[in-house]
Amino acid sequence: MKTLLVAIDFSKNSIHALEYAIVYAHKLDASIHLVWVDNSQIVEGMADTIAGELRIESKTQLDSLAKEYQGKTPQGKIHIILRRGKVYQEVAKAARSIEADFIFTGTHGVSGYEQFWIGSNAYRIVVQAPCPIFTIRSQYQIHPNIKNFLLPLDSTLETKEKLPMVAELARRFDATIHLLEVYNTPVNLIRKRIAKFSEEATRCLNDKNVSFKVEKTEADNVAVSILKYAENNQIDLISIMTDQGTTSANKFLGAYSQQLINNSVIPILSVRSKESHY
Repeated sequence: MKTLLVAIDFSKNSIHALEYAIVYAHKLDASIHLVWVDNSQIVEGMADTIAGELRIESKTQLDSLAKEYQGKTPQGKIHIILRRGKVYQEVAKAARSIEADFIFTGTHGVSGYEQFWIGSNAYRIVVQAPCPIFTIRSQYQIHPNIKNFLLPLDSTLETKEKLPMVAELARRFDATIHLLEVYNTPVNLIRKRIAKFSEEATRCLNDKNVSFKVEKTEADNVAVSILKYAENNQIDLISIMTDQGTTSANKFLGAYSQQLINNSVIPILSVRSKESHY
């Protein structure tokens, strides 16, 4: 957990994501890299001149931004990456090139409009990301004392994959993990499976000596139930899986992940299954 990548388009959302990433950089003693993507579509014949000027201007802005914030980072330096193409593809390529452990990006959720590219591309970046990715809205008030992590559990095998990483983050922050068993089906076999995964998770956290608590909720709408629990329990971070392709009653993280990313003011940490990384 030594390399953090922040997607920057100079909007308030992306600057907010940078400030949030700095909190993690201090806890992880990690380096910060900024990536800006030229996704402009310029009329043929004018491309070389205009695109060149755009990149020069953006590089100048990035240098200024890095200079402004580098003193706030644990390593005293911020690295800069410039790319050109589709935003979500190039952010993913940049993450692979530096072997990023996490990506941070801003999002404006379902309301509001940004003239920049962060908001409209946030979910695509999440889907393409080769590593876990934090999404954060500008309305979220950043503070260094991240003390409560919410980890919802469903009945899929993938739901457990986020546990070791979240446990390590909780250890670094001296935080408590809330294991939330979310039941949205009356099928006893599925409910037992969720309970079993919860038991396995508690053993894992006990072995790692990480503080945790186990809660249960019955949900008509899983995303709404998760957000309600988060708001009522002073949760600082929600961790979800993003690549469940099915929408059956028991497999919700995927069908509901976009709802959570779009509607949560609390930052979301999205994790993809190891088998689906590419």
